[in-house]
Amino acid sequence: MTHNALDPGVGGPADGVPDPHCLRPGEAATLVAGHPWHRFVVLGDSVASGPTEPVDGYNPMHWTAQVAEALGVEFLNLGVSGLRAREVRASQLEPALRFRPDLALVVCGGNDAFSSRYDDAAAEAVDAELRAMILELQRAGAEVITIGMFDVSHSPAVPENYRTALGERMRLLSAHTAAVAHDLGTLHVNLTNHPASKDPTIYSTDGKHGNARSDAIATTQTLTRLATHLHP
Repeated sequence: MTHNALDPGVGGPADGVPDPHCLRPGEAATLVAGHPWHRFVVLGDSVASGPTEPVDGYNPMHWTAQVAEALGVEFLNLGVSGLRAREVRASQLEPALRFRPDLALVVCGGNDAFSSRYDDAAAEAVDAELRAMILELQRAGAEVITIGMFDVSHSPAVPENYRTALGERMRLLSAHTAAVAHDLGTLHVNLTNHPASKDPTIYSTDGKHGNARSDAIATTQTLTRLATHLHP
């Protein structure tokens, strides 16, 4: 399949069959046409910053960049791989606020959940960091997007004896994030419950991240959520 490499959320295998979970060419611009946003900031860990493992037929850009491309806005990605939620807030909230965003995406907690010590108490600590970031961004006038991450325990690169416990922690993180999102009125994108989350082909070979197909799906879901906000 050939497509514009900058057409956000578009994807399909090399045989040309469109991916049912992805946008078709031109759909991204239609979904968010007339949106009010001008300055988009992303805070988070490697889910925010990359890396993206290439997959033939899919946009090679990271999914947050694809969202920014579709919106046509000024874009600042502050994401840094390996950070825990408290480190994201400590290092990224102030520069995010200085950017004066009217749209912000916050995704964190994955590195916390990768630890075997992530339990209900640890989840509440992550919630507090996430809540603090969301509230500050909202007070500054930004609409905030939150993310329930894909359940990476389905990656074939995750050792079998680690898979069940990791999946439980990833779903705990997702449930807590959804509850914070509901309380604070964010635009929440739940990728954890997406049908593709259980598909091993969306994950990279490192066992920790998604590949270009998962990026296309995340882009599609994020733009669709923005569209339902714009046109309820």
